[in-house]
Amino acid sequence: MTAITSVNEPAPRHSVTSVPPETLTAALTSELGAPAATETVSTRLIDRVKYANDASHYIYTPQAVIQARSAADVAAVFRASRRTGVPVVLRSGGSSLSGQGGGEGMLVDVRKHFRDIEVLDNGARVRVQPGATVRSVNNRLAFYGTKIGPDPASEFAATMGGVIANNSSGMACGTKFNTYRTLESMTFVLPSGTMINTADPGAGQQFREQEPEIFDTIVRLQKRVRENPASVATIRRHFALKNTMGYGVNAFLDFDDPLDVFERLIIGSEGTLAFVAEAIFRTIPDPKLKTTTIAVFDSIEAATRTLPDLFDSEAATLELMDSCSIEAGRTFATVPEQIQGFEVHNHAALLIEYHAQEEEELRARQARGAEILASQRLQTPAAFSTDPAFYSTAWAFRKGLLSQVSGARPSGTTALFEDVVVPVADLADTCLELQQMFDTYAYENAVIFGHAKDGNIHFLITDRFEGEENLTRYNGFNDDLARLIIGRHGNLKAEHGTGRVMAPFVRQQFGDELYEVMVALKRAVDPRGTMNPGVIISEDPEEHLHNMKLNPTVEEAVDRCVECGFCEPVCPSRDLTMTPRQRIVVRRARAKALADGDLDTVRELDKAYAYEGEQTCAADSMCVTACPVGIDTGKFVKSLREQRNGKVAQAGWKAAAKQWDTVTVTASKALTGAYFLPAGLVQKVTDVARGLTSTELVPGYQKQLGRGGGRRHALGPVVGDVYAKPTAVFFPACVNAMFGPEREGIGATAAFVRLAERAGMSLLVPEHVDALCCGTPWASKGMSQGLGVMGERVRESLLRTTDGGRLPVVVDASSCAHGVAEVAAEAGIEVLDAVTFIAREALDSLEVGAKLDSVTLHPTCSTAHMGTIDDLRAVAEAAAEDVRIPVNWGCCGYAGDRGMLHPELTASATKAEATTVAELDSRYHASSNRTCELGMTQATGEPYVHVLELLERATR
Repeated sequence: MTAITSVNEPAPRHSVTSVPPETLTAALTSELGAPAATETVSTRLIDRVKYANDASHYIYTPQAVIQARSAADVAAVFRASRRTGVPVVLRSGGSSLSGQGGGEGMLVDVRKHFRDIEVLDNGARVRVQPGATVRSVNNRLAFYGTKIGPDPASEFAATMGGVIANNSSGMACGTKFNTYRTLESMTFVLPSGTMINTADPGAGQQFREQEPEIFDTIVRLQKRVRENPASVATIRRHFALKNTMGYGVNAFLDFDDPLDVFERLIIGSEGTLAFVAEAIFRTIPDPKLKTTTIAVFDSIEAATRTLPDLFDSEAATLELMDSCSIEAGRTFATVPEQIQGFEVHNHAALLIEYHAQEEEELRARQARGAEILASQRLQTPAAFSTDPAFYSTAWAFRKGLLSQVSGARPSGTTALFEDVVVPVADLADTCLELQQMFDTYAYENAVIFGHAKDGNIHFLITDRFEGEENLTRYNGFNDDLARLIIGRHGNLKAEHGTGRVMAPFVRQQFGDELYEVMVALKRAVDPRGTMNPGVIISEDPEEHLHNMKLNPTVEEAVDRCVECGFCEPVCPSRDLTMTPRQRIVVRRARAKALADGDLDTVRELDKAYAYEGEQTCAADSMCVTACPVGIDTGKFVKSLREQRNGKVAQAGWKAAAKQWDTVTVTASKALTGAYFLPAGLVQKVTDVARGLTSTELVPGYQKQLGRGGGRRHALGPVVGDVYAKPTAVFFPACVNAMFGPEREGIGATAAFVRLAERAGMSLLVPEHVDALCCGTPWASKGMSQGLGVMGERVRESLLRTTDGGRLPVVVDASSCAHGVAEVAAEAGIEVLDAVTFIAREALDSLEVGAKLDSVTLHPTCSTAHMGTIDDLRAVAEAAAEDVRIPVNWGCCGYAGDRGMLHPELTASATKAEATTVAELDSRYHASSNRTCELGMTQATGEPYVHVLELLERATR
């Protein structure tokens, strides 16, 4: 076992130059230019803290954060690094698990401004930038029936920069379709500032002339490797399997041209050699058909015995899960039936899937798989299914294991997620020995799962990695792990990357000769050692023990966060201030500072967090739809707002709840009055009021608001056929009473009433409806007293009108339907969005004349929460010939009045979608919530109306 130095006297390690913030800022300003530096460089504590954590078990707080806008910006940062000696870390999605996404120097965010995607050759190729996520790239390619080869489980958050930097693979990718095999060309920036596009005809000559030392080193190292039979054999052995340990020295054997060799060496180099500003991938066919099953065996040995036959049957995926994984899977909200109904002992499961382009091909493969499984002794039946619901449940079980187990860890502990690979024939014995090691080192509740087809398994352990005893135990575990995997001719990293966690073991896996080749490569490309120091190449035997996360306990609502970053792509404020992960990370930093008695840090974080963490959070809870452990950061922020609200504010909003009919009338009249005044004048008045009071209290006027809406009681007690038997209760949303319809529209309320009449329906309207509200204005602001008053009033009214819950309630605004559903759930009352009600109950009864030509839809966060996007599409398709939904749609950030209080939030949240909307160039634009329609109108300049207005027009 490697000796551990005292935790109070860290071992010698790579030196990280630290300079005063003003010196670093001056160097960056000199290289970037003053205007650019002002926009992109920050040394503020809150910015450095929110980027200190990634998905790994390490924490490194940078000296500065730079949100680079172009490859030229990155080159400028490299030049500043040479001037100051401060190292550089390139960061995109932050979903890396091995510590390669953080550092103590300058952290360059290459996600925000590097998201371009261009589909080429009818989907045969795709040009990507490093900030684009795997999911977003595949969404663009889906129209063409193709996808990229790498398929990491973290595709929702993993970016193409990370996929290239880690040579990511995944479930079905193997080694055949990873980045190394499918990348066609790249544009890279070297630490020297040299930028080369390998697709350019003269790129090879440019490389030789501008970087002669690197060029000559590649030629020399290639000769050295090829002429050493032992090196050739070692490379062939290690790269026959998945391998992300060290540099991709197989490039010295696979390619002849020095630039081709270097291009492949950059793949998997984890930001230690170059920045990849752009890349072109060759795509692969996206299978049209899939069939899936889960087979539960008595043991891992029994499961792995079937692997050769299943592999030969052309199974696309063979995902292994051990007994602890099965136990964890049983705690999920939706559980595959195959893992239920028996007492778990040493069982293991395989998730098996076949892909095909044609039905006959799929049936043949499925039949072969079923035949193989029929010869096995299985714990539960393992029938194959093409049902999308089963597919989703099965993969939610597999993909959710990491976060579910991590999230269930004791508060204050850290989860370590590792991956290794061995020849498939050695997989069962390796798993058994790993389980014995868990017992030996007292790592309870450890789980094993992974890509059995490739011999690639992942395992997860949790502990509090501090103190000599715990670190010595962890170090001993790593030493034994290295002996186990290398002894079986495997690789210590298969797809997560070497990072810091395995940097001290690269020499052990490859031997002195090949390790020295890697060192020579690194020294030639990065002679100052400023590119992500400590990653891949490190002479510090304790590199993997430094800067371990020791997460302090924070609020229960967010304490389970594993900092995976899955929430970030759906967050409306991600490009403006903070993401959900960052909001939680800063709370943890605050808790630590508070425990340490560092009140200056607490005050500084609190001051910045008020705006960045709380005020600019849309509180739309889209984060919970992506969070694998079900954390609702939006709801958490509402609780923080409640804590900030004083007695006066609570009393004021409580009074508003009691006089809501007056409030809505006043708001409507104010908008109508403003409508007839010059918009600029009204904007100046509200701007002055906001300046004198608070941007959190006074909304700003926006010209797209239009005039106010009408009184809801004017509908009368019944709408539709007054003589028919009531089929539902209509709860017209107060948002439509405050904000009138688009200039050419009739509004959601009128459209719904007309459609109900045409469908021959009768709907009751609650008595005193003007005084009712869904409660969202109080909930979003943390005004609990007013929410309580309104909630009780709504429940009492709906219980009377629905005959004790016998009739469903229909609401004509998606967010309000979501709000009413939450308020009414306690009373057992069913609540439906008007779009869903019309889609399910009225479409068959409506006669559509001439359809509208084309419409672009904006689904709302509420339609996502309620699972009604298909209903939105169905209504639109009934009204229009061509219905389009932008692939990059997201919450507009308007969030009730948040878009008027902080219009910068909506502007940021809608920027990408607005660009796509312009490209789609539809005749009509629609959504299902008035404030969201206002937000999208503001963002795009196109008049958005409620989708029911389009259906009403088509059925006149």
